[in-house]
Amino acid sequence: MPRTDIATALTDLLLTPGLDLQQAADRHFAPDYRQRTDGRWDDRAAFLQHIAHLRTVVATGSVEVHEEFTDGTRYADRHTVEVTKTDGATVRMEVYLFGEFAPDGRFRRIEETTLLLAGGAADRDLGSAR
Repeated sequence: MPRTDIATALTDLLLTPGLDLQQAADRHFAPDYRQRTDGRWDDRAAFLQHIAHLRTVVATGSVEVHEEFTDGTRYADRHTVEVTKTDGATVRMEVYLFGEFAPDGRFRRIEETTLLLAGGAADRDLGSAR
């Protein structure tokens, strides 16, 4: 089975409005998925709650992968996410990500650190907002 990658996963989760959230998640994230963003751990249910919230905040956006590496089940990348929120404000974040694939090619674990490049002070926590 082909492996997912962060650009495809984020596009399905956040930037494809007609795609059901559960379907998008099932394509890219294993049932035992866990994520740590800026030091905070979430299980799959909490992660999906975060994405559901972002879907109400994000109008459009893009993902640009600058560097991407895989080694066996390990995955790492550096990417920038730029979104226009429903209020018209623009947010740009750089993300440093390390992850692990499940045997079926979906993400089992992601640990990431985010850096706000553009946006308001309240946008600093967009990576873990609910």
